[in-house]
Amino acid sequence: MKAILALEDGRHFSGESFGANGEQTGEICFNTSMTGYQEILTDPSYRGQIVTMTYPHIGNYGVNSKDTESDCPHVRGFVIEELCDVPSNWRSESSLHSYLEENNIIGIQGIDTRALTKHLREKGAMRAFLGTGDISPEEAVRKASSADSMKGSDFVREVTTKESYQWDPDNSESREWVLANPTTEPDEVEGKDHYLSLPEIKHRIIAYDFGIKKNILRCLRREGFSVNVVNARTKAEDVLSMKPDGIFLSNGPGDPEALGDIHTEINSLLGKIPVFGICLGHQVLAHALGGKTFKLKFGHRGANQPVKDLRTGSVAITSQNHGFAVDPDSLPSNTEVTHINLNDNTVEGLRSTEHPTFCVQYHPEASPGPNDAKYFFSEFSALIENSKNSS
Repeated sequence: MKAILALEDGRHFSGESFGANGEQTGEICFNTSMTGYQEILTDPSYRGQIVTMTYPHIGNYGVNSKDTESDCPHVRGFVIEELCDVPSNWRSESSLHSYLEENNIIGIQGIDTRALTKHLREKGAMRAFLGTGDISPEEAVRKASSADSMKGSDFVREVTTKESYQWDPDNSESREWVLANPTTEPDEVEGKDHYLSLPEIKHRIIAYDFGIKKNILRCLRREGFSVNVVNARTKAEDVLSMKPDGIFLSNGPGDPEALGDIHTEINSLLGKIPVFGICLGHQVLAHALGGKTFKLKFGHRGANQPVKDLRTGSVAITSQNHGFAVDPDSLPSNTEVTHINLNDNTVEGLRSTEHPTFCVQYHPEASPGPNDAKYFFSEFSALIENSKNSS
């Protein structure tokens, strides 16, 4: 079936549909990762967005039930150059087309994603319309122009957990699996999956769910954390009454400036307990510390973003997914910029010089992407340990 992608500035692309049929609007963005499309589709941080993959061939290894970052896809639409409709991988359970169709996500293929990406880099992220069937370019552009803006949006309300829950109480979700090889001695073997054992619990933490990814939760448990996940608008006094050892602020979608009530609650926690934030959690923490955020022209989305640690001079290749950034000039004197993006010098990490608090804009858990920054989970554990010893 025919499909059309139209942008609010009048640019439009015709292609062929896959996945579900219908119409959808959202902010159009692009991701430069070569793999990891399933993790991208199910990342709650993409709520409200139509995602373009710059890598030309998508769907090669299919979809499986273990590599999801949440229980369902969150993208409004999916844009690729060419779909592989015969996936080949021993872990594949269905094709990308079937997965999107089952979850009512519209896809379009057969368009020049290089031209689309270049246009977005030059003009910036914008509202878009994606639809199937006979829709004129003029009508498609009109619908794109009438879509809601990402600026001022609060998508956290749509993705946060309704009820608090304990992550992986039986240790069945967090164990790391590896392929069998002569140098690996797995503790357990289940079919083709070889699982490594988990460490003993060292610290109990509360995770604010702004749209938390499962691999963040896995990484926290692998570091020895017991994680209780709570709604994004849980009151600070209720969290402190649970007597956790630390607070984690998760990733999530939308405009951090729209979360003023959350900023207030997080501010109430500062100085009382160690706090670590990732992505939207980083931006929320910046607001809680007294800073501000702004919308980037086209965002950072991909698995190859270089980040420099200003304290050591070391550089890590990181996985990122964000359309907003912290304004360094807005930060108070007790907040230090610790990391910057080497592509555009935007803020990638902060720490408070007054409180046991730090955060990073990128994704240490990757999924997809490199593991250069996974050490931050160990740093969070060390921060909590030091806080316990000094109290």
